[in-house]
Amino acid sequence: MLTTSKAVVSDAAPEEPPGVVDRHRLTATQGLAALSLDAMASVAYGPEAVVLVLASAGAYGLGFMLPVTLAIAGLLAVLVASYRQVIAAFPNGGGSYAVARRHLGARASLVAAASLILDYVLNVAVSVTAGVAALTSAFPGLYGDRLVICLGVLVLVTAVNLRGIVDSAKAFIVPTAVFVTAILAIVVVGLFRSVPASTHTADGHASVLAGNATGVGALLLLKAFAAGCSALTGVEAVANAVPSFRAPAARRAQRTEVALGGLLGVMLIGLSVLIGRFHLQPVEGVTVLAQLADASLGHNWAFYVVQFATVVLLALAANTSFGGLPVLMSLLARDNYLPHVFGLKADRQVHRHGVLALAAVSAVLLVFSGGDTNTLVPLFAIGVFVGFTICQTGMVLHWRGESAPGRRWKAVLNGFGAVLTGVAAVVVTATKFAEGAWLIVIALPLLVLAFEAVHRAYGRIAERLDLGRVPEPPRRDRSLVIVPVSHLSRLTCEALNAAVSLGDEVRAVTVSHPDEEDRRDMEALRRDWELWNPGVELVELTSQHRSLGRPVADYVRRVHTYHPRTRVTVLIPEVEPAHIWQRVLQNQRGAVLAHAVRRDTDAVICRLRFRLGPALVRHDA
Repeated sequence: MLTTSKAVVSDAAPEEPPGVVDRHRLTATQGLAALSLDAMASVAYGPEAVVLVLASAGAYGLGFMLPVTLAIAGLLAVLVASYRQVIAAFPNGGGSYAVARRHLGARASLVAAASLILDYVLNVAVSVTAGVAALTSAFPGLYGDRLVICLGVLVLVTAVNLRGIVDSAKAFIVPTAVFVTAILAIVVVGLFRSVPASTHTADGHASVLAGNATGVGALLLLKAFAAGCSALTGVEAVANAVPSFRAPAARRAQRTEVALGGLLGVMLIGLSVLIGRFHLQPVEGVTVLAQLADASLGHNWAFYVVQFATVVLLALAANTSFGGLPVLMSLLARDNYLPHVFGLKADRQVHRHGVLALAAVSAVLLVFSGGDTNTLVPLFAIGVFVGFTICQTGMVLHWRGESAPGRRWKAVLNGFGAVLTGVAAVVVTATKFAEGAWLIVIALPLLVLAFEAVHRAYGRIAERLDLGRVPEPPRRDRSLVIVPVSHLSRLTCEALNAAVSLGDEVRAVTVSHPDEEDRRDMEALRRDWELWNPGVELVELTSQHRSLGRPVADYVRRVHTYHPRTRVTVLIPEVEPAHIWQRVLQNQRGAVLAHAVRRDTDAVICRLRFRLGPALVRHDA
């Protein structure tokens, strides 16, 4: 039954003691593992995105790798500082959605939410396909099965998250630590080398470096900056999932945000320095990270450890979305912009419906792309920069209304970040528009319109239900229970037992058809009913078209016409088999009846399930 009561948003289960609930929440270390995988894994494709853009200007263009990366790292520092303030100001989570809702209005908050939803969904698809692409690069024989492998990885990550975010965080601590250690090892060892230890990985592969370009313009640098900013996706995930941390949640989330920013910045700058030191060039079929591992560590077991860690982390980076998006969807459900079912939690503090919805949409994207990363990457990172810009603009307004010391400098910091991320959003959209970014440009306003449509629907329902008003005192009406029957059995007896307990009057109704066989069955039922004599009237209804639901619904309407103050309940008895597979043997008469009565009348429908076996009878209203 649809309802707009605020109670729907709260957990269905009784509240657990604080210590029990806290067991299902994150520590700072677990938060880093569960919510930073997207950002951490982006070092596998962020620097490469910059290299590919600058390569169009030849070897001279690659000389700007470090300055561009330093600019990205500067923006990262601004974002981390900004989101630390967001966490403190909005400890209930929601990130840019919560900031925009308070300071920029409902429409801006919905744009922020839509942009984050798009980015979260795309992150799952891109992370899974990128991880599988790294796997098939190491084992080319698996390339033809990449879509099946992608879907298998998605099922695995979804199953882990359905067990609870803490369980998933514990499962991802080891691969995250291995990946970060491997990248830091590449940086540290590489800084002590003057020449590459090995170029085995790139040997024999064609270079994509432009040979006749000599100039680097501002537009190219902007494009490289915007491309490299894909490494910043996931920075906002911690702020979106603050309620998932143990108390004090805000402080733990802030520590996680700083640790994430520090590690990501060190890895990006370190890899950029090595790209310049080893004069690496982009080549077809080999990632820049693989070339760096080869040049720094050599083509040995350490190289394969790095590749394996990259495969695992890219595949599991989707966990960031599973940690952040369901919380965001629960906030939207609380504010009546999404169905309230997304606000419910399972017994492991999991927003199960949000997890399953994210998995379903991601699976559609994987099938659409055929498991190809390059089909999805042009759509990636646009939404998150829109969210960054909205969030920091809202924080500028936040500081204007605060009296905290240093608020002016904080406002300047947020304003500067808003300008930078706004420029990045425009450049990324413009440069990738023809490659598929137009889908995001269309999908974002459509999502906002969908949110508003859901909100209006809940508003109309609330108005019809007089929510917020004191209702009239309850009154007792005459109660009539109608029980459809087709034969005598223990099920019929149980149904009438329940009916006489519910209503002032009970009537059994049966539907007959004018052919000879049905007439004989009806005479046999009437004779057996008189012999049984249950004290309940048997009403015979005739149907010319062998319809079942419509005659019962017509009878209910006639009762309402002659007795408008009578409360009519239709109690539909059904058999529940002992095994699930036996349900295909049922005739679904109960579902047909329930649909017809619900569609054509205002009667209360009660479906009585009689379990075969030792179980008791169950009543579902």
